[in-house]
Amino acid sequence: MKKAIVVSGCPGTGKTKVAKLISKKRGCEYVGTKNVINEFGLVEGYDKKMKSFIVDTDKLSKVLVGLIKKSTKTLVIDGHLSHYVPRKYVKLCIITKCDIKILKKRLERRGYSKSKVRDNLDAEIFDTCHVEALEFGHKIKVIDTSKGIRPSSLAL
Repeated sequence: MKKAIVVSGCPGTGKTKVAKLISKKRGCEYVGTKNVINEFGLVEGYDKKMKSFIVDTDKLSKVLVGLIKKSTKTLVIDGHLSHYVPRKYVKLCIITKCDIKILKKRLERRGYSKSKVRDNLDAEIFDTCHVEALEFGHKIKVIDTSKGIRPSSLAL
């Protein structure tokens, strides 16, 4: 029942660009977790310090599994929480990575606060999404987007 490709990584590492390119190249259906979170009312609160919404990852995972089961196509699921989808539904988990200096500039351009930039850089340094994806037992491919996205890096 492995019908999904999940694209995860820290904010600013190029997940959306990679996910949309793969969707287009392979004729898959693109699913953005931000849209799913909003559509299904999965926001449970707001973290004022981080200036970000709080999402129950178990509920998100259940909704995404439901979408996977209903779809006749392979889904490409984009979002830094997408790796929470159980392994039995995932063909491949792609983790996007980026050089810290480049990532810092990307996050600052987005207008992130200093503390939010720092927390996201720490998550990238500690390889949080990659480590969590490994804990879920996913088959993983890492794509470094520091110098852009090469078509060869999208070969799955």
